[in-house]
Amino acid sequence: MQPVSRVKMPNSLTRHWRFIRPGVLICVLSPSALAQQPRSPRLPAPPPMRYVSTTERSELNTSKDPKSRIRATIDLATTRLSRSEALTSQKNFDLASEELGGYLGLIDNVRFFMARMDRDKGSTRDLYRHLEIALRAHIPRLAVMRRGTPAEYAGNLKDAEEYLRDVRSEALDSFYGQSVLREPPAEKKPEGPKDRNGVKRP
Repeated sequence: MQPVSRVKMPNSLTRHWRFIRPGVLICVLSPSALAQQPRSPRLPAPPPMRYVSTTERSELNTSKDPKSRIRATIDLATTRLSRSEALTSQKNFDLASEELGGYLGLIDNVRFFMARMDRDKGSTRDLYRHLEIALRAHIPRLAVMRRGTPAEYAGNLKDAEEYLRDVRSEALDSFYGQSVLREPPAEKKPEGPKDRNGVKRP
């Protein structure tokens, strides 16, 4: 049986392989090396831009009185919040953040509008009470959204919660500020008769 002879590679191919082999090794090893590198933490998302859309502003401007305007603003804000919740459940966090900005813009709008009203009126205090009830229900919804949101977006939801708590506190202060019962000042007892020298008689 004849021994099998080895086929020798031409000298030109041998020289080329010497240059190609390091590049092949780099391509093979690079993915594994990159996988072993620690991932850098993601930067937090920028705060959502607060705004009121043209359509929403037109709807608010058609309100016939402050009561209907404030109720319409709260309804529009609630709709924005519901959209943000739906987008968060769909993992579309960028659009959810955009809707959050629209929600906060409407809360800003109703806050500034009510600040120009006469707080001494009972009707104004009733509107502050209505706003406080709405915000009280919105705060837990933001907390639920935050628990299902990545860390880079969760900070904005946390800030929104704190902002709503501040606005709710303002509404409570405006509602109760003029209705708290205060004790009347103590009446002074009449002084007894005095003699000619100004000394009290027993």
